[in-house]
Amino acid sequence: MIQVMNSLQIPPLASQGELVRITQESAGWQTISLRVIRLAQGERHAVSQPGEEMALVMLGGRASFAAGALRWDGLGGRKDVFSGMPHTLYLPVGTERVEIEALTEACEVAVCGARAERVFPAAVVEPGVVEVEIRGGENATRQINHILKPDFPADRLLVVEVYTPSGNWSSYPPHKHDAHQPPGEVDLDEIYYYKISRPEGYAIQRVYTRDGRRDETITVRNNEVILIPEGYHPVVAAHGYDCYYLNVLAGSARSMAASDDPDYAWVRGAWRTKDPRLPLVG
Repeated sequence: MIQVMNSLQIPPLASQGELVRITQESAGWQTISLRVIRLAQGERHAVSQPGEEMALVMLGGRASFAAGALRWDGLGGRKDVFSGMPHTLYLPVGTERVEIEALTEACEVAVCGARAERVFPAAVVEPGVVEVEIRGGENATRQINHILKPDFPADRLLVVEVYTPSGNWSSYPPHKHDAHQPPGEVDLDEIYYYKISRPEGYAIQRVYTRDGRRDETITVRNNEVILIPEGYHPVVAAHGYDCYYLNVLAGSARSMAASDDPDYAWVRGAWRTKDPRLPLVG
């Protein structure tokens, strides 16, 4: 079991097979989980999380999936997260077992989970229906791929991809979602799973609270996870390196409502243009 001690940063477990394994128990919360599985062509891997609804996001390659009598063949297609839009398979709570079979080399699947009660139909989210948002401005412009939005028929799970170009800021102005005060803010736990466009690259993530109880500045590299149980959490991509992260969220309401740090909220009014490099993928 992964032990979260004095850091919110979780390194990868391996370079093949199960790269990441974040459970509710290891993270110290009651909401979300993440597994990232990398398989060679022809390899198989089974996941059993019957107490959770799941979104299986194709990070790279192609795979087939089977759950009970249901089967989905040939999902995926992008080489990696910087090469195109995602295929995603949603499976409801109560799914006893899902089997993944890699159809290509370097097949990589993120299994995003959230504890759930209500049952919704299994569904495939095709790349062409993923809403792309260009958010922010100036050197805080980034691309959001909305995979499981609040209006998607699911119980609790929310999933997005975020692309931050070289040198840009993301999750900015710093925002938080750790208090249930709708409609302006809801209490969500969040996982950041990182990819960097070159293997030696990195990003910087800060996680802090206004009262100073938490104030961490973390250097993040490829395939690492940052846990966000509370506080503001801005990101900056190192110059020369585009940054990707997969966000998994769930909490007190099926909403993405968040509140800005009041010290930095003014920057929204200062943006006049958007970074022309975006979208990075489409």
